[in-house]
Amino acid sequence: MEKYLNRAIKSVITEFPKVGTILNDYEIGCVTCSVGTCLLKDIIEIHNVPKHIEAEMMKKIEAVIKGDDTAVEEAMEDLNIQAPREITYTEPIQRLVAEHTLIKRLLALIPDVCDSVNADLESNREVILKSVEFIRQFADKFHHAKEEDILFAYAKGNTDIISVMLEDHKKGRYYVKSVLLGLETGDASFITYSLKHYRELLTEHIKKEDEILYPWIEKGMTAAQIDELEIKFDETDLKFGNDFYDKWEDFVNSLEK
Repeated sequence: MEKYLNRAIKSVITEFPKVGTILNDYEIGCVTCSVGTCLLKDIIEIHNVPKHIEAEMMKKIEAVIKGDDTAVEEAMEDLNIQAPREITYTEPIQRLVAEHTLIKRLLALIPDVCDSVNADLESNREVILKSVEFIRQFADKFHHAKEEDILFAYAKGNTDIISVMLEDHKKGRYYVKSVLLGLETGDASFITYSLKHYRELLTEHIKKEDEILYPWIEKGMTAAQIDELEIKFDETDLKFGNDFYDKWEDFVNSLEK
């Protein structure tokens, strides 16, 4: 079992597909992860799995690896998925989560925006341009910069999950460029395709950050580092101006109405 704990999770899942099923049952999305180089033993730490759940899950995984079909079947029958744990954050991390909430409000509007674009692109051109500006200014330049330039530097140990997040940021920028290309060419279907894929990407991305990445990074930080993080976030907020957040919240409010 030891050698499998020190193998990349994708390699383990390839050899033992049922391991992927078990991880999915515990809402650990290694199967669909675009990187998958985390070691099996690191998955437990990164996902901050409670000890009693860790023991239950590893028992199932070990049964799969040992080829004990009876134990696997019994384990899967006895699967007892716990209610999602309540996650609490320190003040600076809670600030990032609040920014996610505003971004998610825009994401929730994308299906309606797409319907409007398909019906009449020209009448909705300004809405698209303003939405792109929100994504570039608030979600990327402001929020993602806090993560990339400040928070991620505090990550310790296996940082493959950081690579996943950075790759998501790159994909998001690609979809935004595609939206603008669709506007230039007057291709409504390309605009809606890009917006829908951006929404799908960011929805999953935010979930991974709120539930996995943020708690994992926080767990490895000292109280002094948390204070330092808050100061750095304050400096970033000051740089963008006191009315920056309110401006973009007003935009989302207007779009919702």
